[in-house]
Amino acid sequence: MKTSTVTSHGVRLAVFEQGDPERQTVLLVHGYPDTHAVWDEVAEALAEDYHVVRYDVRGAGASQVPSTQDGYRLELLGADLMAVADAVSPHQPVHVVAHDWGSIQSWEAVTEPGNEHRIASYTSISGPCLDHVGHWMRRRPTPRVLGQLINQQLHSWYIVAFHLPVLAKAAWRLGLGRNWAKVLARLEGVRRRPGHPAPTITSDGVHGISLYRANFIPRLRNPRERRTTVPVQVIQPVGDRYATMALAEGLQRWVPKLWLRKVMARHWAPVTHPEAITRMVREFVGHVDGAPASLALRRDQVRAARSPFADKLVVITGAGSGIGRATALAFAKQGAEVVVCDLDPVTAKETAELAGTRAHAYQVNVADEEAVRQFAAQVAAEHGVPDVVVNNAGIGHSGTILDTTSAQWTKVLDVNLWGVIHGCRAFGELMVRRGEGGHIVNLASAAAYLPSKVLGAYATSKAAVFMLSDCLRAELAEHGIGVSAICPGLVRTNITRTTTFSGVSAAEQAAKQARTSQLYARRNFPPEGVAAEILTAVRRNRPVVPVTVESKAALLLSRVSPATLRAAAKIQAT
Repeated sequence: MKTSTVTSHGVRLAVFEQGDPERQTVLLVHGYPDTHAVWDEVAEALAEDYHVVRYDVRGAGASQVPSTQDGYRLELLGADLMAVADAVSPHQPVHVVAHDWGSIQSWEAVTEPGNEHRIASYTSISGPCLDHVGHWMRRRPTPRVLGQLINQQLHSWYIVAFHLPVLAKAAWRLGLGRNWAKVLARLEGVRRRPGHPAPTITSDGVHGISLYRANFIPRLRNPRERRTTVPVQVIQPVGDRYATMALAEGLQRWVPKLWLRKVMARHWAPVTHPEAITRMVREFVGHVDGAPASLALRRDQVRAARSPFADKLVVITGAGSGIGRATALAFAKQGAEVVVCDLDPVTAKETAELAGTRAHAYQVNVADEEAVRQFAAQVAAEHGVPDVVVNNAGIGHSGTILDTTSAQWTKVLDVNLWGVIHGCRAFGELMVRRGEGGHIVNLASAAAYLPSKVLGAYATSKAAVFMLSDCLRAELAEHGIGVSAICPGLVRTNITRTTTFSGVSAAEQAAKQARTSQLYARRNFPPEGVAAEILTAVRRNRPVVPVTVESKAALLLSRVSPATLRAAAKIQAT
């Protein structure tokens, strides 16, 4: 790492450079009470492809401390950023990435007229423009707006404390400063990561208190009109304890080229989720420099009147016909890119052709764990990590438990249960690592809670999927990944023509298939109705969705009078 100093308005700033200086420069700006070390892992990764520059902001780390509180004014902090940019990349504009107070002061530089020629792009994490906040606070006071204001004030309690004359600095000197690493570990999950040294990211927090005192009241009292034509990516940690996501509402008023992205992290995302931050920065900087926009960037660009599924990536198993095909077409109609798979490659290709040019077909046997893992890896490599996965593939089987052979049991469980497990694990792991949330939909059935003496194997497989979904929903909630169990009833699909039966001859099986198909045809509930419920379940993050009237009635009875369902099962015809 190359170290140097840059002087800005009489203050010496410590500057640190990594990577090839002939390459595009990415300038990383830290927040309070951090130093440039908050970016260690992100900088190391970006330096493989970029000239990465960091500096300790005035009053922090190895940089000089201003002599007065006025030395922390935003206009001086913005000038510092431009002084560093001019020193390390005098002939090319820089890509700025900033966090916390580094982000607040970088907004000052980004929105300063004339700087749009020196700043190629801006990525802001957990630090709004104070002028924008001032205008945001002055919106028409509807109940929703008032709720957002109160919520943000509760998150910003420390700002009031920092304005107290003696208490704030005394608290830092007497205890908070010495125990800051423990505070971060407890509140933010900032701790040593395997293969990396323990993070030492903090400076003397006493000096940085002047950042708040010199800027908050003047800027919020008299907010300026601060606009920019620079492309801006705002990364919003969903669990941020200090800057709520509502602060980004209406930001396109000031930033016409805007991307809003989420990361399932708390405030110190550059330390806790460096891989996700690095990937987002690479995607954005690469696109601004001329590369095609990734699907994630297209999804997260702020544009008017967009479907909630526009440019999202959706994977659907068993999509060669029926509910799977209808679901693929429904998502495609909403602007999603869909990946469909089926054991039958011909029907999968037909579905993809019906879904349009942004649909892709694969042949996959969901009962084969290795095949599903290879499929997930291929999807991630060729299209990206999906936002939604619909584990729909399933087969039907009818027969008493005693008449159902072990081979029949194995086949039903391999597809209906293990196929869902394989899909949940392979794609769930990808979603967790990506850190941007997502949704998993598992097709259960009304049979999951409707006992039947002729559907023992099938009902068992679907009941397991029903409980699997609830368990997985609890497990993945902290990662922002929703899980829904869809429970159709009698739906007009091909499953009735392929359902197998225990203890019958081929002729008897064909006759039973024909009678079952006629029953479902008379019920005449289309697969498109299930598809519509799936889209609603994803949009509203619903845990359990009974679809048809009989499915809803059975679910209600299973809760209020399960004995009634058990009694009905006993008299059921075989």
